[in-house]
Amino acid sequence: MKLNPLDDRIVIKQSEAEAKTSGGIILPDTAKEKPQIGTVVAVGPGKLLDDGKRSKMSVKIKDEVFYAKYLGNDVEIDGEKYVILRESDVLGIVER
Repeated sequence: MKLNPLDDRIVIKQSEAEAKTSGGIILPDTAKEKPQIGTVVAVGPGKLLDDGKRSKMSVKIKDEVFYAKYLGNDVEIDGEKYVILRESDVLGIVER
């Protein structure tokens, strides 16, 4: 199945949650925090402006992004976890 976001929305594939702390303590699934970093897998066409044109999106497919913790909609497609959110909910692009 393919998911195409509308307007200024993007689809992000979540990174895996950390399995253990920096001190070496192994975390059970219930204690793992929702990751805030993921990879963009789909981008909408951009927000529709008053003049009928679309704004340019700042992120593109394969960008690794840092996004707000409790925003967006979590979805699961074919066993993979994704987050759908607005481009404005992205806090930054991760460069390595």
